[in-house]
Amino acid sequence: MKVLLLANQPDKTIRLLRFQGTLKGMGIEAIVPKFSSRNWISIARQAKEAVLREKPDIVHIFNVPDIIYHNISRLRGEGFGKLIYDYRSPWGLELSQTFGAAARAFGERFERELARSADIITSVNRPLAEKARGFAPNREPHIIPNYPERSFSQAGDAEDVSPPATLSPGEQAPVIFIGRVCTQEGIGKLLSVASAIPDREFWIVGDGPFSRWLLRNKPANVKALGWQSHENVARLVKAAGICLIPREESVITPYSTDRSVWKLNEYLNMGKLVIASGVVQEEPRKNLMIVPSEELEETIIKHLDDRPQPLLESDYRFWDNNRDAIKKVYEEFLH
Repeated sequence: MKVLLLANQPDKTIRLLRFQGTLKGMGIEAIVPKFSSRNWISIARQAKEAVLREKPDIVHIFNVPDIIYHNISRLRGEGFGKLIYDYRSPWGLELSQTFGAAARAFGERFERELARSADIITSVNRPLAEKARGFAPNREPHIIPNYPERSFSQAGDAEDVSPPATLSPGEQAPVIFIGRVCTQEGIGKLLSVASAIPDREFWIVGDGPFSRWLLRNKPANVKALGWQSHENVARLVKAAGICLIPREESVITPYSTDRSVWKLNEYLNMGKLVIASGVVQEEPRKNLMIVPSEELEETIIKHLDDRPQPLLESDYRFWDNNRDAIKKVYEEFLH
């Protein structure tokens, strides 16, 4: 079996890379084409060229922006056999946040087209699966959560990695934020909370095109550590106290859950206390507190010196737990 995995920026699409690793481990040939442009029109053309060149048994599309894959189903038979649509983000709703209701209708037109033309739909959590099923009522999506690999937790124990920020003996563990420095990820809320808690250090790990502007007036207790390697990120998380996800509520919130947020699961797998807003909870998770964004400051202050509950084996969520679910998806094409 030969599978072509498609995303507009495959090197940065963690979910695609995780699928690729699992498929290779199952003995399935998994090809990931790279594109020479960021232009959507160019990527659309190159994606179709890759399908016709490789002639895979299966094309697995990772959505956003869905317009790139418009009419790709017309290549069925000539270029590929079966189509899988991975619905990992509500593109139409994302467009509506910037461009309004008309943009939502535009984006969902392409989501609907792909859902209805797919032989199988995969999705990251239950709310997104139900939304995808609304586009294609005759499909029952397979849920493959965004769980991290075991290597992230193990990297936090490495002895040969020196993080760019360390604690002095007796110093209180900081609050840490990891991710893109942007308004959508709640960087404004984080700075507001940090200003209200001046005696506790906050670490920001990550970057963004407007990070210098967004952090220009950061309080003195905030350290902006920029982009860090996978190993250093793990070490920084290990050194931190509370791990923070400070998103504001939006139309995206109902579709952002504990099963879909990578960093939330990385934090929890390392046994950290996680305080989050702008996301929802699908299942009980030890050491996870989800609160409205307006209660974030109060909740952090209340739990600043709490110790997380020890984890049992059943509390961990790793990507390799998805192997049987992924195998089931692909085995449907063998019958």
